[in-house]
Amino acid sequence: MSASKIEWTDATWNPVTGCSKISAGCVNCYAERMASRLKAMGQRNYRNGFEVTLHEHMLEYPLHWKKPRTIFVNSMSDMFHEDISDEFICRVFEVMQKAHWHKFQVLTKRAERLAGLEQKLAWPKNVWMGVTVEKDDYRHRIDLLRNTNAAIKFLSMEPLLSDVPRMNLTGIDWVIVGGESGPGARPMEQTWVESIQSQCEDKNTPFFFKQWGGVNKKKAGRLLHGKTYNERPAAAFAA
Repeated sequence: MSASKIEWTDATWNPVTGCSKISAGCVNCYAERMASRLKAMGQRNYRNGFEVTLHEHMLEYPLHWKKPRTIFVNSMSDMFHEDISDEFICRVFEVMQKAHWHKFQVLTKRAERLAGLEQKLAWPKNVWMGVTVEKDDYRHRIDLLRNTNAAIKFLSMEPLLSDVPRMNLTGIDWVIVGGESGPGARPMEQTWVESIQSQCEDKNTPFFFKQWGGVNKKKAGRLLHGKTYNERPAAAFAA
């Protein structure tokens, strides 16, 4: 587990590393680039590069981190990848249930697998479940998320690659929006961001604007209309 520079979390925990491309948002995968670098550096957990690899020795790490944190789970993978067994996914959820003093953020593009496993999983209040909706083509993931028993349900609309109008945000507790960054970054239109922010405002859904992105994301910044949007679900502030 390590501290994170991701604006909407405190730390990352990767009991699984590696993934494979499934939709448009995966084209310029940052995790794939990072895994290649870490393998070249001789990092043990990345000996297989970006192949899906389970790390039994990482499973209980959150139990030994006593200071409460908000933890992004599998920032270097997808918890619901088809190469991860049902049993291992359940074990990860059991650890999150035991580590009740942390808040865990789980994010997937594989909403269909999530829906199929939903009834097998423990859903403690400290587990936040999210799906990525990078284009209008993937809005069905919102409905699959809504039907889970997660206490907090959120959308990660990063990298945002199209307008996503008229979303049904019923039951959605948080929306994160961000542009793609790094080599080959695809542009994000301001009108797309404004549309999502307006939809969130209409539904009183917390809106978090992460970045404009681009090759130099620091220079592009994260201001929208001169304002920083750092809204979070109420559960983020609960003890």
